[in-house]
This record gives sequence, C-alpha cells and structure tokens, in this order.
Amino acid sequence: MTFGVSDRAGHRRGQGSSGAGELPTIQPVSLVCQTGPVTPNGYRASLNKRRTEVAAMFDKVAGRYDLTNNLLSLGLTEQWRKAVLRAIDPRPGVRILDLAAGTGTSTIPLTEAGATAIPVDLSLGMLEVGKQRHPELPFLAGDALSLPFGDEVADVVTISFGLRNVEDTVAALTEFRRVTRPGGKLVICEFSTPTWEPFRRLYDFYLQTALPLVSRAMSSNPAAYNYLIESIRDWPNQPGLAELMQRAGWHDIAWNNLAGGAVAIHRAIA
Repeated sequence: MTFGVSDRAGHRRGQGSSGAGELPTIQPVSLVCQTGPVTPNGYRASLNKRRTEVAAMFDKVAGRYDLTNNLLSLGLTEQWRKAVLRAIDPRPGVRILDLAAGTGTSTIPLTEAGATAIPVDLSLGMLEVGKQRHPELPFLAGDALSLPFGDEVADVVTISFGLRNVEDTVAALTEFRRVTRPGGKLVICEFSTPTWEPFRRLYDFYLQTALPLVSRAMSSNPAAYNYLIESIRDWPNQPGLAELMQRAGWHDIAWNNLAGGAVAIHRAIA
C-alpha cells in the first residue's frame, strides 16, 4: 500500500513513501519562517507556539530526548506507549501516519506488527537522530497544520505528546481528518488533567518543582522543558480536548485515563 505525498495539503505530488535508505527531502513551508528570539538557554517557545521555535527546541534536545522523557515520566513511558499501541491496533496492510514521531520510537512497534507506518516530525534534528537509530524507517519532515499527503490516505493517524505543541489545535485536528479515510481512526495520547483532586495537587507540585530539577540535570536544553511544563498546565482537560475534536469533524469520541488522568488517550472516527 502507498501514501499520496503532496507539496501542500490537498495537492497530490506523487505516490509512495520515500525509501528506507534516505531521509525524505519534503519539508513544510513553515520551516523557513523567521525564528523566534534566542535566550541564554537557547530557543524557548512561548505559549503562542511558533512552529520554528518549537522545532528549534526539539532540535537541541534530540540526542537525549527519549532518555530524559523516560526519567521525567518516572519510567511510565513504556506503559503509555503500549496503551497507545492497543488503541491503534496495528495490523498488516494498515496505513498509519505517526505524527510528532520524533526519533521513531513510537513507530517501531507499528511496523513490527506489519502495518505500513510513516514517522513524521517537524524537527529536523529529531528526524536526523531517528534516521541514525532506525535507518529502515521512512522518516518524513512534516507540519501538523499542512501535512505533505493527499486526501484520505491513512487508515489511522496517531500523535503522542505532540498536539499540545501545535499553534492551532482545531486546525491540526481538521488536517488530520483530511488525510484520514472515511471510517479511519485517530488516536491521540497527551498530557491531561488528573481526575482526583488530591492527586491533581500533587501532580501540579511535581510539575512546578521536581520536573524542573530533573530537566536541568538531564537535558541539554532545560528551557525546552520549562516550556513543556507551561504547555501541560495550559492544555485543556479530557472533555475539553474531546470538544475540540468534535469541532474538527471527528465523531464517536472516547478517552481513557492513564496515570490517574495525568495522561489520556483520546480516540475518534473520521
């Protein structure tokens, strides 16, 4: 099975994903926009989430991203990834777009299950690290607001811990809907709001105190993780995200909580 690749959303350029032996050269127009201000700690995206600033942040943390995330999640990353895998239910012949795929860690189990999966990310630094680690994957540079694919090419679109970093959530969800075939599935894993008030207070304390300490010790760019904390606290809760999905045209929306609601997996049908 193949994906239709396009220069811009909705404008088909050809058939087939790029070969596994080379990093695809298709890049979104947004990557050549003006960059944001530089702080002493490097690029730091404010909550207006300029794409170039976000991409620059992740470029700088790409080498240690997976290790740092595992530590910051208290070792729960693998459990969350398995839960996402169950929600996707990858099978031979299923076409999957794995958005905000970073270094491809989330894509590997999809391909191992026999699915045709393309890892897509805005950060060229993350893609370069991913290509070094997993040269067999067809990494593709792409912007969630203007995906380089034709209409209705995917059976499943999935994004884990990346939707929060997009400038316009509803526009991104609408773009995900465009590239998904009718009856296809969307799976989103994202930080959310703990449902039990005592745990919610404890979680907020962790975000404000412990997480910055760990990020300063482990990350090559702690400013990126300061942004991470701000973006988590600014993100809508579970019903709030479901409402945005509905506005973008998705239906049969449901979610299940992980880690007491600190993380949630939302599912919907196109």
